[in-house]
Amino acid sequence: MPVFLVRHAKAGSRSGWDGSDFDRPLSIAGMQQSQLLVETFSIYSPPAVYSSPYLRCIQTVGPIAAYCGLIVRTDNRLAEGANFEDTVAFINNVDDNSVLCSHGDVIPAAVQALIRRGLEMTTPPDSRKAGVYVLHKDYGRFVSAECFAPPKILAS
Repeated sequence: MPVFLVRHAKAGSRSGWDGSDFDRPLSIAGMQQSQLLVETFSIYSPPAVYSSPYLRCIQTVGPIAAYCGLIVRTDNRLAEGANFEDTVAFINNVDDNSVLCSHGDVIPAAVQALIRRGLEMTTPPDSRKAGVYVLHKDYGRFVSAECFAPPKILAS
């Protein structure tokens, strides 16, 4: 059974945001992507939805959680700048079909750590915003993964 690792959807630019980066929200395009991700995950009935505590991550998976009647659980092991070993340990302990949302620095580092431990990528890695890594376990160990491309959004 898989675990899904989602990069947060499109957010406004860091340089164009006056507040804390922690509170930087999704852009209009990112909000569209987050709604389109619901369609991707509706068939999997995730038992849990986890997110970095950063607003843009929570907003990315919020619609998935709402559709499934769940709450978004935040965890610092998915936060920007998190230690990849802590992130991998967290990923290893979530229930099958769980959805996790994190950042462009954390996801590639965690996936590379899993590759060093024997994970085989069956598609090219894709860490674009709102892209999804599907991590497959066999006997408690991640053995293969593929990527879903980010959802296509309407022109803005």
